[in-house]
Amino acid sequence: MTITNRRTKETTVAHQGKHWIEHWEPENEEFWESTGKKIARRNLWFSVFAEHIGFSVWTLWSVIVLFMGKDYGFTAADKFLLVSTPTLIGGLMRLPYTFAVAKFGGRNWTVVSALLLLIPAVLAAVVLHPGTSLGTFLLVAALGGVGGGNFASSMTNINTFYPEKHKGWALGLNAGGGNLGVAAIQLIGLLVIGTVGATAPRLVLYIYIPLIVVAAVLAYFYMDNLATVKGDTKAMREVVKEPHTWVMSFLYIGTFGSFIGYSFAFGLVLQNQFGRTPLQAVAVTFLGPLLGSLSRPVGGWLSDRIGGGKITFATFIGMALATVVLILASTSKSLTLFTVAFVVLFVLAGVGNGSTYKMIPAIFRAKAKIAIANGAEEAAELLKARRLSGALIGLAGAIGAEGGLFINLAFRQSFADAKSGVPAFIGFLVFYGLCFAVTWTVYLRKPAEQPTSERGLALAGAEV
Repeated sequence: MTITNRRTKETTVAHQGKHWIEHWEPENEEFWESTGKKIARRNLWFSVFAEHIGFSVWTLWSVIVLFMGKDYGFTAADKFLLVSTPTLIGGLMRLPYTFAVAKFGGRNWTVVSALLLLIPAVLAAVVLHPGTSLGTFLLVAALGGVGGGNFASSMTNINTFYPEKHKGWALGLNAGGGNLGVAAIQLIGLLVIGTVGATAPRLVLYIYIPLIVVAAVLAYFYMDNLATVKGDTKAMREVVKEPHTWVMSFLYIGTFGSFIGYSFAFGLVLQNQFGRTPLQAVAVTFLGPLLGSLSRPVGGWLSDRIGGGKITFATFIGMALATVVLILASTSKSLTLFTVAFVVLFVLAGVGNGSTYKMIPAIFRAKAKIAIANGAEEAAELLKARRLSGALIGLAGAIGAEGGLFINLAFRQSFADAKSGVPAFIGFLVFYGLCFAVTWTVYLRKPAEQPTSERGLALAGAEV
């Protein structure tokens, strides 16, 4: 049964309520072209905006620490600890946020999660002045971690809207648009420091508090819930038993963990290793997150055409080479070479973000095809593939975000011991080597058996 949605003037499927869609078949080409595509795109754009604001609030403290001069009384180690805190909490929040989409609906949870951003934003405006204790700042920064959770619920939600052949583009665009929130808040910080100096950090918050409200209102009026994923509480228990879950989570530490970790740390590294002023630091730091965010959809697009495994493998090789250049630039004290290499590292991390997330639904799609070929019911297997890929997107996002914590803790220890980021970069280089070795071994190396078995199909990278 179909009805006309008066709000959008488009024909859509029967709803349980005004914002609930009961029937959804994105893999059905006729359904997709006649009905699904318009609805999916509308939900994508408003999801991107809400997630964008969430990323800005999550990475707020990467900007705030640049305002903290000598009168705040904090060391470089204190500041690295401060930016590590929301990274940790943001990663942990991604697991419950993934479940929230199934329990409450994608549209409903987007509204709630956007409104939750008001708590850390308002509290930061209250406590942000010299004399506030480090413990208080750590608590408020931790509350900012709710912005990190928005990514998981947004990606899980959008994953259910799109057919397999468009997932790379859609997930890359959703994630890339959200990631742009990092560059956006750093540009706002640059604008504030450049116009009124480094003594008015509250202006950043006064800009974002109204935007948070706008994001919640737009989601309320223009997004939808899919009943096909409502009430699914078993997907996470199923997906943790899947070996590919832990492989992909490990790889995502290398891609997204790098992006978010460097987003928090870039300005502090420039200040402490090259003696940059707040204005000099923030004038450069936005470039990395900006280009890294823009390259994320490119990673998804390339993966749709070449294969996620191949793009991910090439990305990790490139990240390892960029890290070598960073080590050389650090030891030779070349600010220009260091900045260029760091920005390149951001771009590659963005490409890898898109390619790893393309790999996730492709893995479960491949498994579904094998089950269907063996006599399983097609609709049920395709739905299962969407459920499990959604669960893994949330879990990998949570684990991957903790890579940002490790990066900032590594920088904290590196500067405390050596007054330089070189020891941390050496550790990152070793890790990227492990990442491209794992990618090659699991997804690109030719398997011994024919790719008609489940393991063979996944390992051969036929769709991954």
